[in-house]
Formats: sequence, C-alpha cells, structure tokens
Amino acid sequence: MSPELRKRFFVILAVIAGCIASLIPINKRINLGLDLKGGMHLILKVQNDNLPTAQAREDAVLKSMEVLRNRIDGLGVGETLLQRQGENQILLQLPGVTDRDKALDMIGRVARLEFHLVDADETHFKDALSGHVPDGEELMIEKKDGDTPILIYKEVAMDGEGIKDARVDISQTGMQPKITMSFNDKGTKEFGDLTTAHVSERLAIILDNEVLSAPNIREPILTGDAEITGDFKFEEASLLALALRTGALPVPMTVEEERTIGPLLGKDSIEAGIRATILGGVAIVFFMCIYYLVGGFIASVALAINLLMIMGSMGLLNILMPDSQITLTLPGIAGIILTLGMAVDANVLINERIREEIDNGRPLSASVNTGYARAWSAILDSHVTSLIAAFFLFQFGSGPIKGFAITLSTGLIASLFTSIYVTRTFFNWLISERIIKALPMMHLFGKQNFNFLNKKYICFAISGAIIIAGALDFIHKKGDVFGIDFAGGQIQEFKFAQPISADSIRHLLKEGHVENAVIQTFPNAPDNVIIRTQQDTSAPVAAIFRNQMADNSFQVLRIEKVGPVVGQALRVKALYAIVLALLGMLVYIGIRFKHFSFGAATVVAIFHDVLITLSLIILSGRQIDLLVVTAILTITGYSTNDAIIIYDRVRENVPKMRNKSLPDVINESINQTLGRTVLTTFMTTLSALSLYFFGGEVLNTFAFVLIRGFLFGTYSTVWIVSPLFLWWQGNKKW
Repeated sequence: MSPELRKRFFVILAVIAGCIASLIPINKRINLGLDLKGGMHLILKVQNDNLPTAQAREDAVLKSMEVLRNRIDGLGVGETLLQRQGENQILLQLPGVTDRDKALDMIGRVARLEFHLVDADETHFKDALSGHVPDGEELMIEKKDGDTPILIYKEVAMDGEGIKDARVDISQTGMQPKITMSFNDKGTKEFGDLTTAHVSERLAIILDNEVLSAPNIREPILTGDAEITGDFKFEEASLLALALRTGALPVPMTVEEERTIGPLLGKDSIEAGIRATILGGVAIVFFMCIYYLVGGFIASVALAINLLMIMGSMGLLNILMPDSQITLTLPGIAGIILTLGMAVDANVLINERIREEIDNGRPLSASVNTGYARAWSAILDSHVTSLIAAFFLFQFGSGPIKGFAITLSTGLIASLFTSIYVTRTFFNWLISERIIKALPMMHLFGKQNFNFLNKKYICFAISGAIIIAGALDFIHKKGDVFGIDFAGGQIQEFKFAQPISADSIRHLLKEGHVENAVIQTFPNAPDNVIIRTQQDTSAPVAAIFRNQMADNSFQVLRIEKVGPVVGQALRVKALYAIVLALLGMLVYIGIRFKHFSFGAATVVAIFHDVLITLSLIILSGRQIDLLVVTAILTITGYSTNDAIIIYDRVRENVPKMRNKSLPDVINESINQTLGRTVLTTFMTTLSALSLYFFGGEVLNTFAFVLIRGFLFGTYSTVWIVSPLFLWWQGNKKW
C-alpha cells in the first residue's frame, strides 16, 4: 500500500474513531427533542403593552423570566430551555413534563398576593349589594364559602413582596390542605404592624383578584407567620405555595404557542423513525449493491460512515457547546433518511461518470480518476444549493424544524467527505492491490436519443392545469388549507384502546357543545384520532371522552396550540425562508455558471415545483404547515441539484459540439444524464416512501410532499428549465 493510501485510510479511521468517541455515552451525547421524549414547548407573551415606559416593559420581561426560572427549578424539571424571543416573548421547553394542566397553571398564575381590610359596616354592605358600592371599596366573592359576597377596601394594606417561604400543611382537622407562609424581616414588621392596628377586624387574603379567605384578626401576629385556608386540593395548594415562594409575575402572561407531546407518542415516534431509517437504508443499499456491484458496495460503506458522521457531529457539538441544545427531533430523523437518499445522488453520479470513461476505452485507474474529477463540480454545486436551503430553514424554523436543518446540513457536509474522499480511497486501494481489474455495472439505460424539448407545450399545459386547479380549490377552501401553525388553533391527538369512527366522535362532540371540530382518523391506525379546533377545547373534549366512553380508555398523544399572532408570524417567517432560499440559489448559480439566464430559469422552475406541490397538497385535502414548508425547501434544493447536474453536462458538451445548435446540445446532455436522473429520483423517492409508510402519522404529509416534489422536480428540470433557458438565452453564446 502506498504512503498516500495509508494516509487516507488513517484520516478515515480517525474520523470514524472520533465520531464513535463523540457518541459515548450515547444517552448523554444525543439529546432527544421534545417530540421524541415527550414534554412541552411553549411560547409565552408577556402582557407588558400597557406599562408606561420602555424600561418598565423591559423590566417586566426580565422579572417574568426570573420568576419562571425559579418556579421551574421548584418543580425539579431538568434540561429546561428558557430564553427570550423578540421584545416580549419567552420560549420555554419542559422535557418530560406531560401534565399539561399542572404546567400551564404553574406558568400562567400571576400569584399576586394582596391583603385588604374588610369593611364590616352593615349599611355599607347593604348599599353595595343594591349596586351602590362606596367610593374606594369593591364587592367581591369569597372563595372559601363559595358564593358569599364580601366588601373590601381597594387600598392594598400589604402585598406579598415580603414572603420568604410558603409550604403546604394539613389543617387541624387532618383533612384539608392549607398554605403556611413566613415573611422576611421587613415583611414580618409590616404584617405585625398591620395586625396590631386592626385587631378584631377581618383581613381579606386575595390571590390574583380572588378572595381565598377573610379571617378575623384575633390578636397581633408578630412571629412573621401566616396561613391561607380555602377549598384547596393538595395539588392546587402545592402549586400555589410554589408560586408564592418564587414571587409574583409583574404582569400576566398568555400562551401564544403550545406543543405538548405525550410519552407514548414520543416512544412511537422513535420506533417509527428507527424503522423508517432502517428500511429506507436497507432498500438503498440493496439496490446500489445489485445495480453497481462493487461500486454499490463501496457507496453503501460510505453511507454507513455518513450516518455515523451525522450522529457523531451532533455528539461533538453537544460536547463543545453544552448549552447549544442540539437535539435529535422527529423531522431530524427524517433529515437523516433524506440525507442518505441524497448522498446516494453523489455516488450515482460518480459511478455513472466512471462507467462513461470505461465505455470510452480508458484504463480502470484513469477512468476512476477522471470520473471523480468530472463529477466534482456538479456534486459541490448541488450540495451547496441544498445547504443554502438548510441554512434558511435553520434561520426561520423553530424547534423540530431546526433539528431537521441541522441533520440535513451535517449530512450534506458528511456526504461530501464520504462520496469524494472515502469512496475514492477504497477504489484506489482495490485497484492498486489488484483486487479488482474491472468495474462491471448494470446498465438499464442505453444510448437513447429522445427529443425532450419538443414536448414543452404539452408540459406547460399539464403544469398550468394543475396549478390553476389548485388555485381554484384554494379560493374555495380559503383559510382551511392552512394548518394551525399558520392559521392558529389547536390540534389534539388521542390513542384509544379500541378503534372508533370519526362519525361517533363527531356526534359526541356535538352533544357536548364542542362546535366546528375537524376530525381525522387513519385507515392504518383506526385507534388514533386527531381533532382540530379554533379554540382551546382540550378540557371539555377529554371530559366528554371520559364520561361518554368509559369502556374505551384513551391516552393523549399530543396537544398543539398556536395563537393567531404567532400563526401570522410563522407564516411570514416561512415566506421569508422560501424567498431568501431561492434568491440565495439564484445568486450562487449565477456566479458558478456565469449565466443569469440559467439561474433565472432554474428559480422559475423551482417556483413551478413549489406551486405544483402546493396545488397537489390542497387538492388532496391536506393542510399546509411548517413541516410542509420544510419539505418544500428540501424539494427546492433537490430540484436545483438536478438542474445543476444536467447543465454542468451542457457546459462540458458545448466546446465538444460546436457544430450543433444549443437545443441539440441540451437534448444530448439530458439524454446522457438520463440514467443518473432516473436512478437518483428513484433513490430519494425510495427513502421518502419509507417515511410515508413507516415514519408514523406525524411525518405522513411531510413524506407525501417530498414524493410529489421529487417526481415533479425531475419533470421540471427536463421539461421546464430547458425551454425557459433557451428562451432567455436567445442567440447569446453559452
């Protein structure tokens, strides 16, 4: 073995060893996203708009984050993420927390504790009951007695700022929980002065504008201790004590976006993702080994190293940047599967180039070297354009979408290393050691000579018909085409012990006064049900199921809620991501090919692919959400890859075919690359099909979009880009 080959093998082994080391122990190196291990993802809006100054609004956000952090620490939730977004939003992730009601109560409770003196004057009380409330006073209802009115002075006698500790105890009867509080030194003095000055008067204890109790002050309380009694359940008292202990929120907060994933869905998602990855990978490896024989086996080894590098890079990032929150999400698993399919693209291109050189009579070693040299520019350009799409997905995506962008990016970078460096090392070693003397491959595509350009008007008509049909259906359905990510609303997914029909659920919800619910069931999972509503209906829906279907138990798989403001913001971000990705590709292609006409034709064709795909989604009755936008951006990168590889061949053929017209050169180039085009479309579609059938319901629409997008992306590269390019190019030289 030559010194150069030894060096190359050393680099490969070092990369493999580094990736394995980065993954040990794997449970600490690979962080699972909330969609895989369960938990809550929340976007909270701090209601600080009415505060008088910019500094007050800023302080309200910072104080809210401090209070939230203390409350979460009090719950003992590990690996939480709490960070500010924009001017008045807070991102909160709670891994493993699936008790939705408890978490929302803990987060949303302002916990503003106030003590108000009670007006005991009977005349004032009767006047207040008749609607004439004395100035400076307010009529409220005491929670402890259910519906007993009480007249209090509006002036706050003392607030809860002086609370040092709050805990749950059991009342003397041994049946009812109560909250015992202790004050700090300042609070102790203030409470002592208050109770000394108002012995024999009643003191109302008000929490978040609700009178919990109004005990009589029998004697001065100088110890700094107080208690709150009321009609508490133990869980409620515990949350109240935590809220009081950690301080009040300066202003209320509202949940603008919520994604709660139950542990069962997380477990199912992991199993489905692993199953789809294995089946997709096995299908790709099987085909490559059958079609390209030795070359296919080498490509399969490279794919395995590619997968290891993706996982190893995630582990390494979490070692180097422990606070980076690099996580493996369900779309991230989809990104891995797709990366394997797209990585095959480079290996197919290399093998096809090597085959051409062998067919031209070159020796095996020279064929391999020339094949790699000629494939390099197309591989680099196609990977860069896909990375541009991934970059904007990361910039404008959220949560799981960022996970997809990370795995797609690392997979593409790893693909450059494995497809160019690793496979070439193995080829050179096998040839130098005379282990192989030939590279036999299957050859399904001969030297065809189809005239692709003369079918342009038929293709324009087909595309136009689909896009117009989609546009008309969009106008008919209006806002119903958007999922909750963009339109706002709530999704609830349930898994029942026994299969249940959509009509049965619709009837039950109608009886329970839950209106305008969209119900979805699945033929391959009849025990799963998805309910979409515009409002938060999780509590009444769960109550209806418990009461009306006691013999059919259920589990909540997930609850997702997006407010209209967040939905609008996500829609704008999605539009930015698509437009900027297309502009980035246009600039890169224009620079690389030095022809604006080719870049413009490619971008128009990508718009065509986007419109066709969106039309098919709308016509199929599916909804457009963030995962759909993710799939569309993936398609744009893939479509550009196809165009780059064909027009890289055009650029190569122009000097060789000076006696032919540009349309003839383009037709010849498409025919020469047809085998690669069909094979890579087949491979990537194969990986998307494994997601469609085995990736679970969450990724079903995502895979649906990819399959249609890959097919129409290939179609547009051949029949849309070429006529547009010729039209823009005119008589100018290429």
